[in-house]
Amino acid sequence: MRRILPAVKPAIGIPECHDADGRIRAGREYLYNDIAYARAIADADGTAFHLPLQSDAGSLVDRIDGLLLPGGDDFLPPHPVEDPGLYQAASEEQIAFDREILERAIERGLPVLGICYGAQLLSVRFGGTLHYHLPDDLESASDHQLDEKTGRHSVTIDAGSQLARLLGATTADVNSLHHQAIAETGAEMVVSARSPDGVVECVEHKTLGFCIGVQWHPEKLTDAASKKLFAGFVAAAAEFASQ
Repeated sequence: MRRILPAVKPAIGIPECHDADGRIRAGREYLYNDIAYARAIADADGTAFHLPLQSDAGSLVDRIDGLLLPGGDDFLPPHPVEDPGLYQAASEEQIAFDREILERAIERGLPVLGICYGAQLLSVRFGGTLHYHLPDDLESASDHQLDEKTGRHSVTIDAGSQLARLLGATTADVNSLHHQAIAETGAEMVVSARSPDGVVECVEHKTLGFCIGVQWHPEKLTDAASKKLFAGFVAAAAEFASQ
């Protein structure tokens, strides 16, 4: 009797955050990530693989079907800052690694989902700019560093966007854990959602298949909209894997 092999779930790569300053343990470097990302991918019927910082980033991307760029530390402004304590800087090694894996993912045509830092990295790749500290850079911005468990604000989603099609809605209530945000998207991307104060909450690439960045943290939410976002991402990765 012929054995029927189970379908292989799409492989979703997630780069890790880099503790280069001994915050976790003095005198050591660590790579880490919130387990919520892997759980969200598993719930959407994908398999998560962490991508450790190393010299040959491209070889890692060649083994996955989708790339999730997670939240992380801060981008430092290109100018001197009055209060360095406002920033917990992502290491130069991590940013360079993340840029390299994103570049390879784009070359391969992989589905890409960016979250918070990941959305900002995605936008910058296509010519976007950032607000490095919202209270200083955007006077109209409300507080976007809300309580992780209870803090929520609404977002308005463009009705013709990919995000609206994925969620089946033009509004959503999201969490908010950031003080940096996308300022301008660059010519290749469009804004598909904003918070009531005008802060960019989602960007999408105009021509690539699934290439979306959200400023909030859907991996920490259990609502239907968050599940639909991850389901759509993993489904796009499964489609890529089947080609």
